[in-house]
Amino acid sequence: MKEINAGVRIKEIVPAVSNNGDIIAAKVDGVPVDLDRPLSKDCSLEWISLNSPEGLDILRHSTAHLMAHAVQTLFPGTQVTIGPTIEDGFYYDFKRDESFSPEEIEKIEARMSELAAKNLKISREEMPRGKAIEFFRRLGEDYKVEILEDIPDETVSLYREGDWVDLCRGPHVPSTGVIRAYKLTGVAGAYWRGDEKNEMLQRIYGTSWSTREQLESYLRRLEEARKRDHRKLGAELGLFMVSDVIGPGLPIWLPKGAVVRSILERYIVDLERSVGYQHVYTPQLARVDLYKRSGHWDHFKDNMYPPMRFEDKEELVLRPMNCPHHIMIFQHELHSYRDLPLRLAELGTMYRYERSGVLSGLSRVRAMTLNDAHIFCTPDQIQTETVGVLRLIEQVYRNFGFKDYWYRLSLRDPNDKTKFVDNDEMWNNAERCLRQALSEVGVSYEVGAGEAAYYGPKIDVQLRDVLGHSETLSTVQLDFYLPERFGLEYVDRDGYRKRPVMIHRGVISTMERMMAFLIEHYAGNFPLWLAPVQIRVMTVTDAHQEYGRKVYEELRASGWRVELDARNEKLGYKIREAQLAKIPYAVVIGDREVKDQTVSPRRRGGEKMEPSSVADFAEALTQEIARELQGRPI
Repeated sequence: MKEINAGVRIKEIVPAVSNNGDIIAAKVDGVPVDLDRPLSKDCSLEWISLNSPEGLDILRHSTAHLMAHAVQTLFPGTQVTIGPTIEDGFYYDFKRDESFSPEEIEKIEARMSELAAKNLKISREEMPRGKAIEFFRRLGEDYKVEILEDIPDETVSLYREGDWVDLCRGPHVPSTGVIRAYKLTGVAGAYWRGDEKNEMLQRIYGTSWSTREQLESYLRRLEEARKRDHRKLGAELGLFMVSDVIGPGLPIWLPKGAVVRSILERYIVDLERSVGYQHVYTPQLARVDLYKRSGHWDHFKDNMYPPMRFEDKEELVLRPMNCPHHIMIFQHELHSYRDLPLRLAELGTMYRYERSGVLSGLSRVRAMTLNDAHIFCTPDQIQTETVGVLRLIEQVYRNFGFKDYWYRLSLRDPNDKTKFVDNDEMWNNAERCLRQALSEVGVSYEVGAGEAAYYGPKIDVQLRDVLGHSETLSTVQLDFYLPERFGLEYVDRDGYRKRPVMIHRGVISTMERMMAFLIEHYAGNFPLWLAPVQIRVMTVTDAHQEYGRKVYEELRASGWRVELDARNEKLGYKIREAQLAKIPYAVVIGDREVKDQTVSPRRRGGEKMEPSSVADFAEALTQEIARELQGRPI
């Protein structure tokens, strides 16, 4: 408890807490504010340091303003629109007739350095909304005027940076001198307010950190991420393509990519069947009424494609998820408690409308095939079934070599009665069950408020990419809601009909997202069991073709995915091509191999192995796959 006089600015009491300049903002009663803010009443006060997550967010937002300031001084007439922070960075959207060139981006960075060096004070001022509208209209900032016209508040805040001003809630760092380590990372097109019907703007991306060392470390990770980009590697390795003629967000699996997908499908289907799942096929279309009954139409219709209407007034829609179809299978016959748990699984293709601006390779698409399953169980089976799914996920991650992942318990926002079903008892019961399952498995987890499905809480397994960003790959969702909506019943041991519980779960996500993640996780160097081509046999000269083809045919007949390179090219060139194609093994056939009837393998990366018979080589590969999959056949 500290007593101060009313009107004292927060910055005047910072030295009592920190003398090294790392405090850049504060929280007054939990609300972030600038250090220049005066205190006028009793309150709780917390400090925000530069290196804290909140501090970095404020720094990045201030850097976005610095960039916009630099742009408008260099290119008069350019309008600024919005400039929020994003994970590890920021962007600002600009209205400018000419496109920003790479040379101009360098000029913007240089001007930012000049403005930062001036250590311009960043100050907040408040203004009546009507006056602010006139102010920005005089400046020719049409987009700011439009934003202001949509703000209901009578008073708005502006931030000044020298003679430059912008509409903003804040808070910001005290001065431009705090902004020391930043980099502009790219330019892209973006529709105003994300609406394709609006005009296209130019978006400049950047990143900002508290130290130069942190920035350089991030830029190295960014460069590694570019090398691993699944869109780049997918094209280079011939895995998939997207055709503008067919449509954006509708990927085409090329032969090598289709091989990997078929391996993934066989792997997960066999694994699920081994632990009691029954696989089904259901149609990719359904009547709209099905999704109205399930509640998806009310909660999800903006991501669904418009219904197809026919002469008999029947309305069909491309399904955005598979659960209502599996519910119909459960309802097809009356089940006894002895039938439960009933585990229905499907590689179900679904369709979701995504704006063209967010589509990206295989990671964000409009057509996707989900490794989906729904478990119908009794209430007292919830714990066992949820734990079983979590252990299945753990096994799969071991097989794929995933280590950098964490668990999130995704809960509703209890104050949001529109996004989430309004039933406190249902939510509390489901949350308790999921917490118990996580406790039994013995894993730590974080809570994600507002991240639940509309009908119930879920456990999301988050995998980190090369930049450290987390993405949901696997999920377990507990659902008391849909069984109630559809009136699902089973006959219990006492002869009475009871309501089952549904568990929605996905282990390896969609084939598309999983493939994107695997390409980037392995940097295209798939493990032997998953590689689209496992071996490339290459002859040294034409004289070795006959034996080379014999080796090729023998390996192919044994089930290995093998190619033959019998071209009249230099051996070094052939080996280099095999390395660029990221093929796990290159097998060289020359004079000695023909004479001894052996093969001389080279591992990806160049390591030479001892010559061996084809049978011994194949056995060594079989043992390698067994180690990769911990003995599980594929």
